[in-house]
Amino acid sequence: MNATLEVADVFRDGEDRFRARYGKTLSPAQRQVLRAVLRCRTAALGGHVQCCDDCGHQQIQYNSCRNRHCPKCQAMARAAWLEKRENELLPVPYFHVVFTLPQELAPLALQNQRMVYGALFRAAAQTLLEIAADPKHLGAKIGCLMALHTWGQNLTHHPHVHAIVSGGGLSPDGSRWIHGRRGKRRKSFFAPVKVLSRVFRGKFMASLKEAFAAGKLGFHGQLKSLGNPAAFEQLLNRAVRHDWVVYAKRPFSSPLCVLKYLARYTHRVAISNQRLVGLRDGRVSFRYKDYASGQHDKVMTLETPEFLRRFLMHTLPKGFVRIRYYGFLANRQRNQRLDQCRELLGVQPRPNEPALDDAVPAEEDAQSRQSCPTCPACQRGKLVIIEHVSPSPPLRLRRPHMLTARETLAKWFDTS
Repeated sequence: MNATLEVADVFRDGEDRFRARYGKTLSPAQRQVLRAVLRCRTAALGGHVQCCDDCGHQQIQYNSCRNRHCPKCQAMARAAWLEKRENELLPVPYFHVVFTLPQELAPLALQNQRMVYGALFRAAAQTLLEIAADPKHLGAKIGCLMALHTWGQNLTHHPHVHAIVSGGGLSPDGSRWIHGRRGKRRKSFFAPVKVLSRVFRGKFMASLKEAFAAGKLGFHGQLKSLGNPAAFEQLLNRAVRHDWVVYAKRPFSSPLCVLKYLARYTHRVAISNQRLVGLRDGRVSFRYKDYASGQHDKVMTLETPEFLRRFLMHTLPKGFVRIRYYGFLANRQRNQRLDQCRELLGVQPRPNEPALDDAVPAEEDAQSRQSCPTCPACQRGKLVIIEHVSPSPPLRLRRPHMLTARETLAKWFDTS
């Protein structure tokens, strides 16, 4: 593995060929991500000069782009987010549940991201909350956190949500804490995954039919025929012929393990710099886990324009919230509900913290938390800012004729 290779290097290598092939079909959001990744922590964004107060060593620290799709900007965002989430953990088991859309519906989701991804969140959350509230299963109001992922290990389109679910919840009247059931061999989830799968499938399909009837779905390119009600019904029939994949893992051993696990999923992008293996002759190689063959680690090699296409395919719509909270963790009155849970569990209350979304914190806030780092040269002194570097002139991006967002996705990804 090349430790110095970054996604931005791949972008620079394949940018011209990628623009020649797909430039006319890029959406504004995808253009923004492409531009941000290329400029992140370069002179184009400006920065500051640091000087060691002991040995005089100087170095330039360039600013980050703070784009949520940039691999280099997620560590800072993740650390601040996890600090807030730590105050919300309860001393109860937590489960990891994954809800996945079938591949038959993935192209439809790609052309209707905001609607379909939103329906995916709602269907998964309603499934967990309603089944948990049923006295036959748990009879309690649980708390859950969900994060959307749209990619597979090889960067193909694979929409699914990861949910972290409390192993118990508040009674309907809020007077007691109801613990999850315990199996003979291990702590068990409140409902079998087959039950979750069928309820989830029914709720999502109902949302899809409602959106189609209301004219909220668009069909372009190879999907244009789905605008016909009979063809759309055939697609839905193919999608429901089998159970949908819902996976529930064993409970985490401790709240600390929950935090470590969250760090892997909440602020992840389609691929990290650490997975890149090499870049040569316009082709990039990266590691991926092949779940179809025993989860073995393999290496895939793609032309850099194809790598860019797959990466930018996972750009979320502007303003779309990819981390959401439900049950007693819902944003409204979250602190009050958590205080109630702690009181019923007999644990020390924590100070209230304001709700925090998945936005990246300001660069200045991160610098204040990490002010005066140790000098890498002498390992004794502290680096202090002695000068600010102004951004270089912005890149002049070509602005070809723009199609509508749905039309561009349809034309661009007909080959996927």
